[in-house]
Amino acid sequence: MRRLLTPGWLAGHTLMVAAVATMLALGWWQLTRATGGNGLSWGYAFQWPVFAGFVVFMWAREVRRARRGEEPEPGRTAASAPASVRAAVLTRGAAGPAEAAYDDSDDPELAAYNRYLAWLSANPGARPVDYPG
Repeated sequence: MRRLLTPGWLAGHTLMVAAVATMLALGWWQLTRATGGNGLSWGYAFQWPVFAGFVVFMWAREVRRARRGEEPEPGRTAASAPASVRAAVLTRGAAGPAEAAYDDSDDPELAAYNRYLAWLSANPGARPVDYPG
């Protein structure tokens, strides 16, 4: 529970409350405009509270995740790829560039770009300016 009282979390709690209050105020404002005769505002009058609900949902999800000690999902990484893809990448890196699954011989610019990408994949610590081609 102490983790949720760090300066970063306190700023997040404050931002969440401010965002929800702002969205609900905007929803109320649109509702008053809609009852005043502005037909377009009816959609916004319902949309802003939905946005506020989404903010509360995401905040609650992150709080639960922090209380369980989980790390946020970093997005798609090599570890999340299927085993067959990881094996193909590892094999290609060990044995050199793999053959393309398609024929790019009719387009020399595409073939050169594919060679460049294969070199970058085989040399993960290298910079693009180190490319010998």
